[in-house]
Amino acid sequence: MSNSLKNNASRPVLLLVHGAWFGAWCWDLVSQELLSRGWQVQTVDLPSVAQLGDSRGGLLEDAQVVRQRASEIDGPVVIVAHSYGGAVVSQAAAGLPNVRHLVYLCAFQLDIGESVMDVIGELPVWWNIEGGIATVRGPREVLFNDMPEDAARQAAARLKPTSTRGGTNVLTAAAWRTIPSTYIVTDKDKAAPPAAQERIAARANHVRHLPSGHLPQLSMPVALTDLIVEAAATTTAHP
Repeated sequence: MSNSLKNNASRPVLLLVHGAWFGAWCWDLVSQELLSRGWQVQTVDLPSVAQLGDSRGGLLEDAQVVRQRASEIDGPVVIVAHSYGGAVVSQAAAGLPNVRHLVYLCAFQLDIGESVMDVIGELPVWWNIEGGIATVRGPREVLFNDMPEDAARQAAARLKPTSTRGGTNVLTAAAWRTIPSTYIVTDKDKAAPPAAQERIAARANHVRHLPSGHLPQLSMPVALTDLIVEAAATTTAHP
């Protein structure tokens, strides 16, 4: 998915990266809000997320998709990564001169030599693993706990299996070591415990909070957009 609008040339393009089980669709409300404020927005679909029976990649394949998309953007870029997408972006954006800021939304801001599973430790009880793919047990309670029942049910119906290789592949690069970053902690998150987020957020240059569950893109898109714009606006002074 790609959206564009006539835009202030000094503003970066915002590249939004989803996490495990989701797709570019989870950013639709935020994308609409950003577009209404005059920002250019692009999204990607990660190959680690696919229907049962379809081929799927791991973290490194995901990172290649994000890296290619960011490289194709003519001008500065701010990348916003959700959850597992943070690991992808840390790998993908390393060494890209046009990436000016990274925003980690309840995300895995991993370092070189780390994997998602290294940080998680014990396998979460709500992960269902079968044959190299993972699905979600009880998504309503875990992922969408701060959303109305109907909206949560609709979102849960759109989830797809994700590759377990996304969780076990080890990073060989960490873009946040050279690119400024903001971490957004989701304080009512049932999937990524806020205390664990706080620990990894210490790696970021800036830390912000939202009183949301794991998907503020869906439960409070305007408030999330405000924080994305705040982070992105810091780059406009450095075209």
